[in-house]
Amino acid sequence: MRQVIRAWACLAVTALLAGGMASAQSQAPSVGHNEVLIRNGTILTVTHGTIKNGSVYIKDGKIAAVGANVTAPPSAKVIDATGKFVMPGIIDAHSHIALRDDINEATSPVTPHMMMLDAFDYTDRNIYYTLAGGVTTSLLLHGSANMVGGQSIVIKHKYGLGRDQLLFPSAPRSIKFASGENPKRVYGSRQQLPSTRMGNFAVQRQALAEAQDYMREWEQYDAKVKGGDKDAKPPKRDLKLEALADLMRGKMFVHNHCYRADEFLTEIAMAKEFGYTLRSFEHALEAYKVADQIAAAGIGISTFADWWGYKEEAWDAIPWNAVIAMRHGVNVAIKSDSDDFARRLNQEAAKTIRYGGATEDEALKMVTLNAAWNVGVQDRVGSLDVGKDADITIWNAHPLSIYALVDMVLIDGDVFFDRSLPGLGTPYYKEGQ
Repeated sequence: MRQVIRAWACLAVTALLAGGMASAQSQAPSVGHNEVLIRNGTILTVTHGTIKNGSVYIKDGKIAAVGANVTAPPSAKVIDATGKFVMPGIIDAHSHIALRDDINEATSPVTPHMMMLDAFDYTDRNIYYTLAGGVTTSLLLHGSANMVGGQSIVIKHKYGLGRDQLLFPSAPRSIKFASGENPKRVYGSRQQLPSTRMGNFAVQRQALAEAQDYMREWEQYDAKVKGGDKDAKPPKRDLKLEALADLMRGKMFVHNHCYRADEFLTEIAMAKEFGYTLRSFEHALEAYKVADQIAAAGIGISTFADWWGYKEEAWDAIPWNAVIAMRHGVNVAIKSDSDDFARRLNQEAAKTIRYGGATEDEALKMVTLNAAWNVGVQDRVGSLDVGKDADITIWNAHPLSIYALVDMVLIDGDVFFDRSLPGLGTPYYKEGQ
């Protein structure tokens, strides 16, 4: 396999901070200008069925062709996938890896100006462990202590490269909201707001209302400047409110930690009231109770396969939740929220076949294309389609089998994990890293 060219001309990611606030994840340079042909494998495309003895041709980090009769120039590096299964890289739509102990800024219930990028440890071994489990993309979220948490980042698992090279180019901005027991527990134990569900939502509404006022102040100032008022004084910048204003301006969306059916409905109403996009409910263990309403609102869920009873708001969890919600039109992803489960998301997805009767394609979608949609990168990854990033995993058995192991992982067409290599199986491992 051609080695990745590691001498990058320059990095453009420093544009993340624009005017003191993060913009969408900036363009990182493309890794390779490579040509690779993966041939003679069972190709699980996720979007257009299974291709026996099929091939995938990769050029310049993108999927250039997929099918039964794919050819490639003689210069292309060939990977023989005979007897193996080829599928899109797995996407973990809810992760806290590589953030160590900096997941919750639990000193205030409203912290939208916190950025997970500032806590991101790109050398964390968990990035490698999940890579070896077939995960190529993860959404790293703030914790659930706060009603309004911090801003997320999306990474590709290019373990061994530099921090900015792991950031998913142009991934959309998002922010973590939370409701339910966690904020109650954290702040209620301190005898401060919020200590109830009423308090939870009051805190959210208050913060959003203040952001609306902030937006109006800036709009009025901008109008004065545009009208030629040279004495106009700009409002004082407030990074909290500026982040929420960006939310209501449509510059980012919300991933909402939420378990109970009644909370889903309240959060949907609040998003409608304040005019922002709620992209996904995180955990969502009672989604099956109000799946029609969630689907009608165009909101996805990132849920566990069969976690149950570990806290009060998980008592009504059922392992059929994912499939019931999917059958009602909800975009359903199975996520980890766990360093351990992240390495076995293929097996977590397989549980939806046992519980609920999902098809193999439906199960695979829950950890690939559906997860990509919840993260907002579905046009780039999540299926083996021409034009998408060449984020591909090769398995020694069907990936929904408990016995399956990942043999190889390619990201943007370059190999980042190869079980046949010595040591950790990564071409970029450095002794002492």
